[in-house]
This record gives sequence, structure tokens and C-alpha cells, in this order.
Amino acid sequence: MAADTRRLRRRGQGELEAQVLAVLHSANGPATAGWVQEHLDGDLAYTTVITILSRLYAKNAVTRSREGRSYTWTSASDEAGLAALRMRRVLDGERDRDAVLAHFISALSPGDEERLRALLARAAAPDDPGGPTGPGGLRDPSDPGNSPDPEGR
Repeated sequence: MAADTRRLRRRGQGELEAQVLAVLHSANGPATAGWVQEHLDGDLAYTTVITILSRLYAKNAVTRSREGRSYTWTSASDEAGLAALRMRRVLDGERDRDAVLAHFISALSPGDEERLRALLARAAAPDDPGGPTGPGGLRDPSDPGNSPDPEGR
């Protein structure tokens, strides 16, 4: 029998996390890791699903509740919120935030630049109920600017 020459496609960064979030969104309430594993496309090991859920939990993208000896998991955000958190963490890791933001903005298409301007204007409006991250967005709890307390506590 000839060797199988097909190569497995390598997943993009964050792709599994996005898939797990999508599965959790489709659940009618909290879901076990086993349920998530059954509803994902592909053959992922249970331990891989637990690792992804744990990473999402560390990012505040999911919540968990103890149910016996294991947890049930619930999505706390959507794919867009998780992508925004990843972008924020990349920005936080850079020394020259102004340069990074300037390069990011200069690389935007005119349509995306206009969307960004509109979103910034909406976020600056005093009657914006979503605040700086918008509805469903993830807030980084380590950032004092995301604290509900005006003193950052």
C-alpha cells in the first residue's frame, strides 16, 4: 500500500478557539467539554478541547461552573470579541504604540478606515451603552481602564 501523501492542513492562529466559541454559542445553555468535542468538526482529542477551553477561560472569553468533578462552559463573547482581545494584547506588547497604530491605520482600506472613524465617534459619544469595547466585547480585567470603578480599582 502506498504511503498517504496528503498533508494535513495547518490551522490558522486562533482558528480552534473561534470554532470552540461558535460551538458554545450554538449550545442551549452551559455545555460540557465532551459535548463541545462531539459538535466540533474534525477529530480533536478531549484533552485538546479542554486545553482550548482553559485558554479561552484565561482570556475571559468563556465562563465555567463546577458540575461534579468537571466543568460546564458558556461563551462570554463572540469571535469578534476574541479577535479584538488578541489585537489589544499584541498592541500592549509593543513599545511604540503610536507607531504601531499609525502603521495599522495606514494599512486599512478606505472603507475600513471609515468604519473605524465611525466606531471611534460612537465610542466617544456619552450615550454609548456599549462603552469602549461595544456590546459583546471582551474587556481585559488587568487593564485599569476597563474597571467599572472610575478610580481603576
